[in-house]
Amino acid sequence: MTGTIAVIMVFGIPITAILTTHFQKQSKIRASMLKDELELEKLKHINYLAETEKMKLELEKIKIGSPNDEIKF
Repeated sequence: MTGTIAVIMVFGIPITAILTTHFQKQSKIRASMLKDELELEKLKHINYLAETEKMKLELEKIKIGSPNDEIKF
C-alpha cells in the first residue's frame, strides 16, 4: 500500500507540473492570437473609413463635374 502511494506521488507530481506548464503556454498563445486579431480588426476599420471617405470624395467630384442631369445630344 505504501509503495503504491509512493509510486503515485513520484509520477503524479511531475505529470501535474507538465500539464500545468502546457496549459499556461496555451493561454499565452491564445492571448497573443487575440491581441493580433484585435489589431487586425482595428486595421480593417481604418481601411473601411478610408475607403468610405474616398468614395465620398469621388461622389462630390462627379457632382461638381456634372451639376445638372441634362442629356447632351
